[in-house]
Amino acid sequence: MVWRTFSSEGAWIAPIVLRRESIVQFLTPDTYNVPTMTDQVTPTEVPIDPAQMGPVLVTWQRRSGRQDLPWQRDRSAYRVWVSEIMLQQTQVATVIGYFERFMARFPTVSALATAPIDEVLHLWTGLGYYARARNLHRAAQHIAGHFGGEFPHRFDDVAALPGIGRSTAGAILALAFDERQPILDGNVKRVLGRVFAIEGNASQRSVEQRLWTLAEACTPAQDVATYTQAIMDLGATVCSRRNPACALCPLTTQCVARATGRQHEIPAPKPRATRKVRPSRVCWWLLPIDTEGRVLLERRPERGIWGGLWCPMQFDTPTAAESYARQRFAVKPAALEALGTIDHAFTHFDLTITPLLLRDAPSVDTSVAMPDAVMEPSGHLWYNPRDGAIRVGLPAPAKQLLDDLLGQTFEPSRNSPYG
Repeated sequence: MVWRTFSSEGAWIAPIVLRRESIVQFLTPDTYNVPTMTDQVTPTEVPIDPAQMGPVLVTWQRRSGRQDLPWQRDRSAYRVWVSEIMLQQTQVATVIGYFERFMARFPTVSALATAPIDEVLHLWTGLGYYARARNLHRAAQHIAGHFGGEFPHRFDDVAALPGIGRSTAGAILALAFDERQPILDGNVKRVLGRVFAIEGNASQRSVEQRLWTLAEACTPAQDVATYTQAIMDLGATVCSRRNPACALCPLTTQCVARATGRQHEIPAPKPRATRKVRPSRVCWWLLPIDTEGRVLLERRPERGIWGGLWCPMQFDTPTAAESYARQRFAVKPAALEALGTIDHAFTHFDLTITPLLLRDAPSVDTSVAMPDAVMEPSGHLWYNPRDGAIRVGLPAPAKQLLDDLLGQTFEPSRNSPYG
């Protein structure tokens, strides 16, 4: 962080450059509406009146908050909903490109509801946590069937949709309809926890209940959308988990955590479990590629890792992969070419993948002209990634492997109608 620069008389000399989440903001003396050295203000151990929280953050948001994100333009409940789901456990900078491509292909709830799930997963490839995409698709179908394709306005209807909980439902209604609904995502928990010095970890039921009570008390009756965006932005860009920029916070003089020097202790981290060796697993991917450049994929089960995505056939041992290749393609184990291993980290374990390439694999009756994607009754697919009209969801390591093998980039080009 670069601090304010003052002369010996306390006069303003130079601007500050603040870098947060790849956003560069040039600050002027009143940008953040915080006290200067000449104000002689000391933080107080008395927190802000919850009723004053709204006006303070609304003023800050209009001066300093993020106001030109893609989902803030042409704002609608549908666009807000998609953005909120994508932003779960994913940073803003990562989401922007995915959101723009998703909206270009699925501009309405109805467009999403009628799309094949494979195409939805294709546009989600690389964003991770694919259950979010499946829930979006299911929720869109529910909205189309029960609400005529119009996003519902009632809280209970929104909260009942797949993949939407209490806080996300509140955020959608607040941001899209300016409806007074409290929210409590991770950023909001951190802001409220520090300002009001809430002891304990936010995952504890008693602590979470206190935070919900504060969230309700702090949410204003007016300018709800602006306030909601403000408290999320404040937590993301100023009141960050590590190294919070307290000097730039509009609540700096009424934050109990700062007044007592505990902003690095609140919120309390989860109790650490006994340190264990991180589990690791291994598997082998069989990659039959026919003479037309099609690769044989299989759909993963809905439950489990990469649920519903298309992936190379996976085996627990190389012997099992060789046995399948011998029975299916009548080839000897020597025909399989072991490629370099791929290391992929999941939340709770590491996976090491060894791809086994089978070149010029026989696919189906080659005397009959085949399309670039051939579905087999067993849930397998001969897929040509060079065919932009055929879109399937792929796990990130499978996408990268096929990119490398076939010299093909799967991301839509700049000339594509999908971004």
